[in-house]
Amino acid sequence: MKVLVIGGGGREHALVWKLAQSPHVTDLYCAPGNAGIASERIRHNGAPVHCVPIGAEDLPTLVAWAREQRPDLTVVGPDNPLALGVVDRFQAEGLRAWGPTRVAAQFEASKVFAQQFMERYGIPAPRGAVFEDPRAASRYAASLGGRCAVKADGLALGKGVRVCRNQAEADAAIEDWMVRRLLGPAGARVVIQELLEGIEVSLHALCDGRTALPFPTSQDHKRLKDGDTGPNTGGMGTYCPTPFLDETQLAQAYAQILQPWLKGCQAEGIDFRGLLYPGVMLTANGPRVLEFNVRFGDPETQVYLTRLENDLFELLWASAEGSLPSAPLRWSAQTSVCIVLASAGYPGDYRKGCPISGLEEAEQIPGVKVFHAGTDRVNGQWVTKGGRVLGVTALAPDLPAALQKAYAAVERIHFDGMQYRRDIGHRALRWQRP
Repeated sequence: MKVLVIGGGGREHALVWKLAQSPHVTDLYCAPGNAGIASERIRHNGAPVHCVPIGAEDLPTLVAWAREQRPDLTVVGPDNPLALGVVDRFQAEGLRAWGPTRVAAQFEASKVFAQQFMERYGIPAPRGAVFEDPRAASRYAASLGGRCAVKADGLALGKGVRVCRNQAEADAAIEDWMVRRLLGPAGARVVIQELLEGIEVSLHALCDGRTALPFPTSQDHKRLKDGDTGPNTGGMGTYCPTPFLDETQLAQAYAQILQPWLKGCQAEGIDFRGLLYPGVMLTANGPRVLEFNVRFGDPETQVYLTRLENDLFELLWASAEGSLPSAPLRWSAQTSVCIVLASAGYPGDYRKGCPISGLEEAEQIPGVKVFHAGTDRVNGQWVTKGGRVLGVTALAPDLPAALQKAYAAVERIHFDGMQYRRDIGHRALRWQRP
């Protein structure tokens, strides 16, 4: 089977790496891919992975390439192409693509749509309201004592949510987005939600339009610096599984979220085939959905796919075809950890072109895989190209062992200005089950 993966970050490297292990895959392409992806090979035939220099949001060129090359399956990684309707475009050409259609992608592309959908179908979520008038938004934030999450309606490259602890912070977010339009049209409408206390986790579920296969929990670390300080980022590291829900509690959480969500999709004619990723706050009153995403998380993909024992190609094919098996997914009993190495200046303006050393040495540690997010290969030398550069991922029997292995690998890697968190998994290490 010929497979195309759309995207070029660490998530897509993990998808390519896992798909390359499938005996069904004979040819594997990635658009645009990255230097690390280009170094992968298909396991059973040794064929190289081909990077195609087409941007993930260049839908006309992607469709033209696919019309000529006729991939058997196209796997969409990032959110923006989904929101733009890339799956619809491929389907119109008679091409099989995995991921939700433009209508189904609204769960992530529109925070307003997601909030109102959760209210309609009783999905547990924070109390919130939708606003188009900044003065009304400010008054509602004041009714919450200024302690709220202000969310831009549209996609904003991970920068569309501000957690506010007082009225001044809430008003600043409202001013920046609704009046100054720093996020462009994404901030024309906002959702303001009450600020919940608890532990935040990532859930994932693979869907085929009728059923959903749940994943274990993982936990991302959004803040740049140790102790959950500094600016929000696309994610500085994650681990899987987490200790915060036992199997019974996890099943209950999924039942409270997925069952009404599936019923709502059926009621509204939304044929969701892809990956649903709810970000969930575990509160004293049970789980609450903070937001929906409609694709694999990044860096959650790196830890999920290193633990997944199923054939990923078979799962994505079945999801796209509406024929997922009823059997639960199979997971390694081990723990996976991913440490993100970022460029100096990230998440703001960052340096590019810094030589990277130690990648081969890091991967000599058993159980370590380094996924590339923002690298290039220049005259035989690895160099930095993105804000998030690498995802150093380690698999070991438990969390302390996985962390030890991952950080040992990190110590072998160097590039100027390299920054990373040294406390990934700190909540789990301190956790004691009530």
